[in-house]
Amino acid sequence: MKDYQGLRDKEVLVLGLAKSGYESAQVLHRLGAKVTVNDGKDLTNDPFKIDLESKGITVVDDEHPLTLLDNDPIIVKNPGIPYHIPILEKAIEKDLEILTEVELSYLISEAPIIGVTGTNGKTTVTSLIGDMFKTSRVTGHISGNIGVVASKVAEEVESDAYMITELSSFQLLGTKTYKPHIAIITNIYSAHLDYHETQENYQNAKKRIYQNQDENDYLIFNYNQRHLIEADQIKSKVLYFSTQQEVDGIYVKDGYIVYNQMRIIHKDDIVLPGEHNLENILAAVLAAILAGVPIKSINTTLTTFSGIDHRLQYIGSNRMNKYYNDSKATNTLATQFALSSFDQPIIWLCGGLDRGNGFDELIPYMDNVRVMVTFGQTQEKFTKLGESQGKYVIQAQDVKDAVDKLQDVIEPNDVVLLSPACASWDQYGTFEERGQSFIDSFYSNLPSN
Repeated sequence: MKDYQGLRDKEVLVLGLAKSGYESAQVLHRLGAKVTVNDGKDLTNDPFKIDLESKGITVVDDEHPLTLLDNDPIIVKNPGIPYHIPILEKAIEKDLEILTEVELSYLISEAPIIGVTGTNGKTTVTSLIGDMFKTSRVTGHISGNIGVVASKVAEEVESDAYMITELSSFQLLGTKTYKPHIAIITNIYSAHLDYHETQENYQNAKKRIYQNQDENDYLIFNYNQRHLIEADQIKSKVLYFSTQQEVDGIYVKDGYIVYNQMRIIHKDDIVLPGEHNLENILAAVLAAILAGVPIKSINTTLTTFSGIDHRLQYIGSNRMNKYYNDSKATNTLATQFALSSFDQPIIWLCGGLDRGNGFDELIPYMDNVRVMVTFGQTQEKFTKLGESQGKYVIQAQDVKDAVDKLQDVIEPNDVVLLSPACASWDQYGTFEERGQSFIDSFYSNLPSN
């Protein structure tokens, strides 16, 4: 950790406890700041509060008293807290500095940062890059919006390693000097307008990832959305990724991922499916190369990385068939992505909680579906949907029964896809539980040695 003196003896108000508030309060305390933590919830018997108070840190809970602003503190706020609550409106009126925890991580990190943001795909890109580092000579530590508090990682990471930080628009909005050496924007679509109010505000929050970069840094951007940035006004080196054409950066040509006219790997050898994931892969590969990760380590990840748990997660192969767990697909949009990710015939496991909606919007994505195995409260709806499209439909009691029954109809090169398009609560406590049942059933149907 850098010997950062900029907060010593400064009044700092950490707004919102939770995990990030707990960790950042401790970091600030070790940096010599005068720390007060405030949370609107009643924190009686909260272990975070008890531990912080044992270290001499003041915790004020159950309300947001405006008197906390009397000494004009620097505010480090939980990213999810909106700016329109009274204490923040008052802070803005007083022109107080309002930061998020990732800014603190930058101030103390000795290591260069790979920052990853975007509307979709940022968790996958962050995870891919982290996996590529694992078998290389370069060390990388995942942090940020992926569930690992960035300031805690920044305290421990050494200068010859990298911080790989997933960044939400909420986190970026609270940055001032934050400067990743390699910045990635996967894509920018409409999202979180309840928080940002306008699409322009949302886009501007995302663009803060490169606002402090200089000519020694890199910005990796989606070529299809290049109109969203003013490349000639960006100080860093802009490199693009594209699945459709040759670009200054990384692209797909003749089925191969190509960088600097060098073929990295054929896309058919990549485990993670889908055109959207191919874009994620391109961004991750380019960042890893820039960070000095060997091509061998990159290819090891691309041929083994099974995806984020329950998000088009590659489970394994049984004879000539690949199995994918997409239990997190609890709505039709997510299942549209899943169904469009494969060129091979699909055995589609679908069904779950009935929320009263229909599923006709899935019809354009069902061309490669050969067999449907339906279950749950929406079983009859999916059965009718499949029959209307001339699909062979099997009814099952649950996911385990579905995997067991499909063994009678599976053919070579079929893909088995659990993508329910429904919540799990009719039969399972969580989508994770449903996905684990699919995984367990896959293994129980493997041939014995």
